[in-house]
Amino acid sequence: MLKQQLAQKQQLKLLPQQLMLVKLLEATTVELDERVIQELESNPALEESAGEDSNNDSDNQDDFGSNQDNGDMDLGDYRNEDDIPDYKLIANNRSRDEKKEDIPFSADLTFHEFLQDQVGLRSLTEYERTLVEYIIGNIDNDGYLRRSTDDMSNDLLFQLGQDISEKDLNIAIACVQEFDPPGVCARSLQECLLLQLRREESDSEACRLAQVVIEKYFEEFARKNYQKIMSELGIKDEAMKQIVHEVLRLNPKPGNAWSTLLEKNKEIVVPDFIVENDNGVLIVTLNDRNQHSLRVNPDYQQMQQQLTSDKAVNRNVKEAAQYVKQQIESAEIFIDTLNRRNTTLLTTMRAIIELQRPFFLDGNEALLKPMILKDIAEITGFDLSTISRVSNSKYVQTEFGTFPLKYFFSQLVQTESGEEFSIHEVKNALQDIIENEDKKHPYSDEKLAELLTKEGFDIARRTVAKYRDQLGLPTAQLRKQI
Repeated sequence: MLKQQLAQKQQLKLLPQQLMLVKLLEATTVELDERVIQELESNPALEESAGEDSNNDSDNQDDFGSNQDNGDMDLGDYRNEDDIPDYKLIANNRSRDEKKEDIPFSADLTFHEFLQDQVGLRSLTEYERTLVEYIIGNIDNDGYLRRSTDDMSNDLLFQLGQDISEKDLNIAIACVQEFDPPGVCARSLQECLLLQLRREESDSEACRLAQVVIEKYFEEFARKNYQKIMSELGIKDEAMKQIVHEVLRLNPKPGNAWSTLLEKNKEIVVPDFIVENDNGVLIVTLNDRNQHSLRVNPDYQQMQQQLTSDKAVNRNVKEAAQYVKQQIESAEIFIDTLNRRNTTLLTTMRAIIELQRPFFLDGNEALLKPMILKDIAEITGFDLSTISRVSNSKYVQTEFGTFPLKYFFSQLVQTESGEEFSIHEVKNALQDIIENEDKKHPYSDEKLAELLTKEGFDIARRTVAKYRDQLGLPTAQLRKQI
């Protein structure tokens, strides 16, 4: 049975302009470059202008503390730009274009190509070569073979239609383990270290003992239970120190040495902001790569006027006029959104500097104040989600180094006595204590809590353990040295 029914419901919808702004706020400098290029290629009504727009200059640089009008921009600002020379008649030789042409390129061998080249140096049958190449294809970027022989045997049965025995696979694995770099194709850290020790040309007692320790006492060695190892082997402290030295020289991830230049370039951080100290005046600017000078193509504006004034209105003219109008509106919206994005970024960065001014002047981490997203939202008037998007994956370059914006946000730590501190202060004090401890008798978490209390940070032992983990510092047992 069909029936009609009325119902009320609330639904949140984002306008296309708002959705675009959200995506641009989340974009890093590199991602913004790609988005602008994509927009220029897809919209013929949008182009890069020959000269820098004066409004962009004022928005993208600021002597911190000065008053600026951050009001909304009018879309009409982009309509009349006939005074700008035609972009197509001007040589495109600006420095920004040169940067775009500087594409990272690597001619180095990848790790797997390096292993593959060594296959030809071995005297192998076609069957053995097939298995060896298959093994190489299953080695990860760290240099480890993390798949079981059963899984690989099943794969080969499906791919080649052959039932490969575990014995043949182990022979192929042993062959690859003889390749360079030493330790490659290991199935565990223990095996990786043993492969490297067995390839050592040295016949020293320390090298021999190191093999014994890794082979028979690996768990004890990993937990730094040196006393048990020395007792079992009947050796003294000096011999144990030499064993530790031998093992620490080894590479736990042999594949890492063959990272290509392209892979390294992925780790390069491009700052979104630059903060400079000019005799106590903090100047914040956006990275030049954020300052895209865009405009509506004058040819399209002229075309729109002609099509609008054309008295012979037919279907083709209407469709052409509609298309031109849509492209111009799309270009204007993108330009406006891009400027709003840059204004939002700068406003947020200025608010962060306002609250963390001592740090930007001195660079001392202990000067960082407790700060959360809500603090910045109250200063800027932006929504919490906007501040979150701006601070995510964005970096600022200072004279003390390059930091992620999230670095400046930290919660308040309140001690049992009611005192309030920044997490950064507590972590700094904790790291100093651990760095200066006696490595033969490192402090337990309970002892660390007592020492922090003496310095004025009255926090619980479990909190100390949490901060120690966040700093990447191991437990007392693992920090112990001979």
